[in-house]
Amino acid sequence: MTDKPWQRRPSTFARQALALYAALVVYGSWYPFFGWRSLGIAPFAYLTDPMPQYLTLFDVVTNVLGYVPFGALVVLAVYPRVRGALAVALAFGAGTLLSALMEAGQTYLPTRIASNLDLAANALGALLGATLMSPATGALLDRGLLRRIRFLWFERDSTAIIGLAALWPFATMFPAPRLFGLGDWPHALWQRFDAGMQETLLAWTPAAWHVLAWPALVAAWLPDDGWEAVITALNLLAVGALASLPMRTRAPRRLLLLAFIVATLVVKAGATFLQSQSGLAFDWATPGALIGLACGTVAVLLAPALPPGWRATLAALALATSLVFVNLLPVNPYFDVVLADWRQGRYLHFNGLARWLAWTWPYAALVWLAFSAERAWLMRRRGGGKRRGA
Repeated sequence: MTDKPWQRRPSTFARQALALYAALVVYGSWYPFFGWRSLGIAPFAYLTDPMPQYLTLFDVVTNVLGYVPFGALVVLAVYPRVRGALAVALAFGAGTLLSALMEAGQTYLPTRIASNLDLAANALGALLGATLMSPATGALLDRGLLRRIRFLWFERDSTAIIGLAALWPFATMFPAPRLFGLGDWPHALWQRFDAGMQETLLAWTPAAWHVLAWPALVAAWLPDDGWEAVITALNLLAVGALASLPMRTRAPRRLLLLAFIVATLVVKAGATFLQSQSGLAFDWATPGALIGLACGTVAVLLAPALPPGWRATLAALALATSLVFVNLLPVNPYFDVVLADWRQGRYLHFNGLARWLAWTWPYAALVWLAFSAERAWLMRRRGGGKRRGA
């Protein structure tokens, strides 16, 4: 049976995901974005360089896999205007062009090396992703099981919140002093200031804020394991309540949330295993973290019983409270041992991206919640005005 024209709908989510993934590729390719200099070498001179002398299978496979999602997303994004072999060719060309530009830019970065082998591996990854996705595009976007589940279980205008929730497992990959303790960039920025700069900034704040002993006073309320349990549970509750907002009542919400928590722990353990020099995958599973996981999971499974407005408020309060504690509490001295075991240099772009996500995710979630609250308030006010005028 042939497809009807009205069945072929473009996917806004696929185009947004493609733009986001392309931005991540640029970030990962050019991080840390400083030290740009010219060595008198043409940006595309690497195309005619001999093959690199030192090759590792891991690096080649990583470069291939890194562009597989890009190729697949290009095919999804151009559907239904471009389909089949032409969509595969377009994805292959786009992946090759993007990789060529990224490698050319690396010519001017002191910490990166432009490589024709990386270009070939990236282009192959884009081709593989497009080839695998092309036969399934129609079933996925028009009449497939995933599309039916998407609109049966989730609200239609929920692309942004689904994407935001999907980023959270990856935001937890970078090690934190306490499990799921994201958003500590104010604390990290404060620690970078010298004593003179700190005193200058404090001079502009109320007198009550000048008590620099506050972190020690707050830390004394609970043992460190207790604080880790609190922060872990608060963040898990916040993201669980947030992820439940776009779910319809007919969806298996508790099962989906439980699967989301399990997927997060798998991502966390996998990233720790790859980045840990000692090969430990669960060094973050401290007694406090396990208690927080148990309490947070119970709270997440109970949250769907609340109305959406209450869940959004709960997510905002939990995030805001956690951010206060994360940035106020002193860092556990044992955390230096964890960082020392983390491979900082070998996967520099990976570390930079993971840390950036860990720093920004809670604030992005709070911004989304604030806009959603404003939109709900305006709709309620508009509806009230119509009823009064009726």
